[in-house]
Amino acid sequence: MIIAIDGPAASGKGTLSRRLADHFGLRHLDTGLTYRAVAAALLVKGLPLGDEPIAIEIAHNLDLSQMDKTVLSSHEIGEAASRIAILGGLRQELVELQRRFAETPPGAVLDGRDIGTVVCPDAAVKLFVTASPEARARRRTDEMISKGVDANFVSVLDDLKRRDERDSQRTVAPMKQADDAVLLDTTEMDIETAFQAAVEVVSRAKDI
Repeated sequence: MIIAIDGPAASGKGTLSRRLADHFGLRHLDTGLTYRAVAAALLVKGLPLGDEPIAIEIAHNLDLSQMDKTVLSSHEIGEAASRIAILGGLRQELVELQRRFAETPPGAVLDGRDIGTVVCPDAAVKLFVTASPEARARRRTDEMISKGVDANFVSVLDDLKRRDERDSQRTVAPMKQADDAVLLDTTEMDIETAFQAAVEVVSRAKDI
């Protein structure tokens, strides 16, 4: 079984995906980390983010088991990842890597921006997880503060809106809800409520 979960940043899709993977005994991949890993490598080497051949080479040799979410979660790397995500050749390389992960038994939960539309269009279950920009900005701000990072709500909100626009307007694999995806708006939900709603969607698909 492959479960595809898409949605904008700070919508709760990452936490939801990890919990669903644990619940149904599947593997999990945060596909955004693959772009962050490539971006981080470019930054460390001091290479321009627009150097697509080098980015593709890095992606080709990427070891998914070595991706450290803690290291890759920095704001700088996130911004760089969003910028390289528009590179068509790089996306193609990473999509193939993500598909191989998804198709390895017993299946997997993948979350990102284009899982249900591009990476796994035939996924058994597709969810598009979203929330209002304000709700997402509040969650991201609270998360950063809890980790001891200075965060300003207005700045975080502006940043999320810029990323939403960049992700949804790019010409290659823009972020959008797949036609057959179930919309899950978590604006007024806590994580437990959202998780139970997602479990119901997946369970119905398993019973079909």
